[in-house]
Amino acid sequence: MPAQKPLAYRMRPKRIEDIVGQQDLVGENKIIWRMVEAKRLSSMILYGPPGTGKTSIASAIAGSTNFAFRALNAATDSQKDLQAVAAEAAMSGTVVLLLDEIHRLNKVKQDFLLPHLESGAIILIGATTENPYLNVTPAIRSRTQIFQVHPLSTKDIKKAIDRALADKENGLGNYPVEITDEAKEHLAQATNGDLRSALNSLELAVLSTKENDKGIIPVTLEVVEETSQKQALVADKDGDAHYDVISALQKSIRGSDVDAALHYTARLIAAGDLPILVRRLTVIAYEDIGLANPNAAFRAVTAIQTAEKLGLPEARIPLANAVIELALSPKSNAAYKAMDAALAQASRSKAQAIPAHLKDAHYSGASKLGHGNDYIYPHDFDNDWVAQQYLPDAIQNDRYFEPKGNSAFEKQLKEVNENLKNKQKKGLNHKK
Repeated sequence: MPAQKPLAYRMRPKRIEDIVGQQDLVGENKIIWRMVEAKRLSSMILYGPPGTGKTSIASAIAGSTNFAFRALNAATDSQKDLQAVAAEAAMSGTVVLLLDEIHRLNKVKQDFLLPHLESGAIILIGATTENPYLNVTPAIRSRTQIFQVHPLSTKDIKKAIDRALADKENGLGNYPVEITDEAKEHLAQATNGDLRSALNSLELAVLSTKENDKGIIPVTLEVVEETSQKQALVADKDGDAHYDVISALQKSIRGSDVDAALHYTARLIAAGDLPILVRRLTVIAYEDIGLANPNAAFRAVTAIQTAEKLGLPEARIPLANAVIELALSPKSNAAYKAMDAALAQASRSKAQAIPAHLKDAHYSGASKLGHGNDYIYPHDFDNDWVAQQYLPDAIQNDRYFEPKGNSAFEKQLKEVNENLKNKQKKGLNHKK
């Protein structure tokens, strides 16, 4: 008797509307949805982290259009396998081919595929975790549309878990399972947006847990911690503890408490939350340190990129460097506050008229409209600067950038800005 396929495989959607997540691509009236509705498919590359729905999208496209669906791996399957798909396409008209690890497609296989893509006999859906703009050959890229898929939200993963527990044909609906809110939250959080991992951890939890004296299979937080091999941050019913740790990390770095920052970083690493950790550290580098120490922000981002390439557990080493330097660095939120001030002004009033001398003058007839006529070219003057109005009339005196001067670098920016503003004010008043 053949072994049963994993839950994640069995729950793979057969129709486009059954896909969980990626609604910016497959939601109603979105690009892939429209392709399927019109039955006008084009080859595409889907790239993003594992378990985010690349294979699901491919199988759902095939199911929704009634095309034959085949899946191959560019690295391990041979040209003979591709020839079999091409032969099937010649017989049936069209085959949807999911080609996993498309970035590893060699030139021989590529050359074989290209004419079949050109003719439309094979609709290629390439899947890769690598950036296709860097790792897929131009010949393939030019014949495909490229779509990025993202880690699923906790809400999406919970929806998929509920669907799997209810499905009696392909899921776990025939098992008397009771899953706690804490266990479901942990599966949704600890797998970092990887639905395949969440579903396979759920199946292992169900199959490895005995029924209790009431005939119920109790799937608790402790059980899913074992099956996912990731410890929950806290058994928090509402999942708030997860966000509390992230918040505490940022506030500790902002407050320059290096030991607290390392503590909360360690908790996130122990929980396996590398994607969330590196994202938050990147934000911190620019939101809380910013112009007070641009080199620290640059080094932090380099360390974060290194950590992402290494993965856990080695990622903890460059992250330690980043966290320590960010915590002990001078702090400034001047750039972040300046952008928010500019955004606030832009959102509370209609777009202000751009001064005529700043408008585009690179087309015939622009001068007749007064566009660019009175513009003064700064490079024609000493220090490459001249007094000239740049903001629209109604807001020409607005100030958004208000640095505190918490470091020598930021103090220098503050002085330069103040000097330029004063010179501009005097120069414009003189022209009047």
